Amino acid sequence: MARAPSTFRQQDVTRAVKAVVAAGVGIARVEIDNAGKIVIITGEATESGQAGRNDLENWIAKRARDARQA
Repeated sequence: MARAPSTFRQQDVTRAVKAVVAAGVGIARVEIDNAGKIVIITGEATESGQAGRNDLENWIAKRARDARQA
């Protein structure tokens, strides 16, 4: 069985990301839907690799660190 044609290329994503970075905007994540539409969610990444965590996860992680240090 043959594969379906690709709806986007990595080159397309790379160009979009480079354009956003060149504009001085931070990127939180990149989404690509089944039709090949590339959506770049802007925002500054949070400190120490906490990007993608919600408030509850950040709260739990902070409490876990505090408990280990005590």
